Amino acid sequence: MPWRHATAAAALALLASAALPACAQAKKAAAGTSAASAARAAGAAASSASGNALYAERFRTVCAACHGVDGRSDMAGTPVLAGQYSLYTITQLFLFREGRRTNEAMVALAKPMTDADLRGFSDFIGTLRPIPAPAPAAPLDASRMSKGQALAQQHKCVFCHGAALDGGQGVPRIGGQKEEYVRTTLHGFKSGDRPGYTRAMTEALSQVPVEDLDLLAYYVANFTGK
Repeated sequence: MPWRHATAAAALALLASAALPACAQAKKAAAGTSAASAARAAGAAASSASGNALYAERFRTVCAACHGVDGRSDMAGTPVLAGQYSLYTITQLFLFREGRRTNEAMVALAKPMTDADLRGFSDFIGTLRPIPAPAPAAPLDASRMSKGQALAQQHKCVFCHGAALDGGQGVPRIGGQKEEYVRTTLHGFKSGDRPGYTRAMTEALSQVPVEDLDLLAYYVANFTGK
């Protein structure tokens, strides 16, 4: 659909202005030969620290009620943000702001956000360290895990999300994500109800039978990297 390509271009244009973290900018500038470059780098780093503090507080007051202070809560249907990447996060916030994703609460929160807000929140979320999933209430089903692993390899989930399912940059960390959230997301991509900023997931899941989606969700949610 044309809007998806337009959305991708707009989101990636926004990301381009924030793709290099301030700390990296500081290192790059400090490598220059002039004192002025080093001073500008120090100023950028200080500004970034101030911005991180601001959005850390805003995260605690706006986002933590659902997502948890550390990015992992036990609220059903709420994804784990701990360990996610700022590049992926800013894209999802952009989709919510533009009404392309349809979660009512998130659309309401994102709609008034400025571009600076999108960058600020996503940069802070990118600092949240991964948190292992709690131990399952029941022993894992070894057969389902084995079948899920085979599906992940067969359909090349690991090609984008990595052998450790930890993603990177614009690709989300999915290992240890909540099972019901992964399941809903997979079915959403399969049916077309969940938009993406590229067609990668839609095309990948077009080859996966619907009856296998729950197995994939089970495997992904319970994957520990071992």
